[in-house]
Amino acid sequence: MKKWIRSGLGVLLILTLTIGLTACGEKEEAVQKVRVAEVTRSIFYAPEYVAIEKGFFKEEGLDIELTTTWGGDKTMTTLLSNGADVALVGSETSIYVHAQGSDDPVINFAQLTQTDGTFLVSREKVENFEWDQLKGSTFLGQRKGGMPQMVGEFVLKQHGIDPQNDLNLIQNIDFANVANAFASGTGDYVQLFEPTASIFEQEGKGHIVASFGTESGHVPYTTFMAKDSYMKENKETVEKFTKALYKAQQWVEEHSAADIAKVIEPYFEDTEVDLIETVVDRYKSQGSFATDPILDEEEWNNLQAIMDEAGELPQSIDHKTLVNTSIAEKAAK
Repeated sequence: MKKWIRSGLGVLLILTLTIGLTACGEKEEAVQKVRVAEVTRSIFYAPEYVAIEKGFFKEEGLDIELTTTWGGDKTMTTLLSNGADVALVGSETSIYVHAQGSDDPVINFAQLTQTDGTFLVSREKVENFEWDQLKGSTFLGQRKGGMPQMVGEFVLKQHGIDPQNDLNLIQNIDFANVANAFASGTGDYVQLFEPTASIFEQEGKGHIVASFGTESGHVPYTTFMAKDSYMKENKETVEKFTKALYKAQQWVEEHSAADIAKVIEPYFEDTEVDLIETVVDRYKSQGSFATDPILDEEEWNNLQAIMDEAGELPQSIDHKTLVNTSIAEKAAK
């Protein structure tokens, strides 16, 4: 009897220790939720969806709660009001917030896209397109103050076109309605994101004649950012987030447009996978997807030059003031 009791106690002790160690292990591997607000749902953000679908965030112990907030102002408001931990939006928004005197600045910590994502679409088919052909035309542009509009006007000026005097420039249409306005007959040319530009070409509603991304050079068009206070309180989480993103960026760089399209297809249920592949291939070929999360000083200065040219730069901001490259550099090693 005593032998049985001792044996039973031994088994009980082993079980207790095993359960305790398992519980400790589960505690150590606790998943951290990160609420991400993206400015729009776009194939342009393919590496973000790859990071989720391929499990790169999960590998780092992160659970991503992704919300599309549809617009730069709404995205930044969501972040500032603690409705999100991280925002994916244009870098210019961090400059606007800083200019308003925020005591908790928004810091860019990981770059996703490194070119403009819009294309110039003509209503009529144009053989051997030259930028001078825009002079005297009606140009349906993007919302004033946003990166698409600023980059668009910057490119036009580089080609000797004064947007205010050489064009009939229309900028009073909401972002969500620009494509519909063009489809309804407004404008000779329009600045459009994908996949709308390719859809219009397939349907014969327009023809892609140039890429603003190719013309404008590298710029931190879309970056992940967070409030300074969040980054200080959740340093390890931000590091893991950036590491997962880098894995996805490398995966995108190393795989074909067809492979990428299959992975991100669930995020674009109303878009044929062949069209997704076409768009991904176009962005890959012009180097729109950043291959690492580092937002360097040259890109930052190019951004401010574009904003300044558009008359939208409230003040010049040093790269180190609103950009943290240490986390991205660590992730990319």
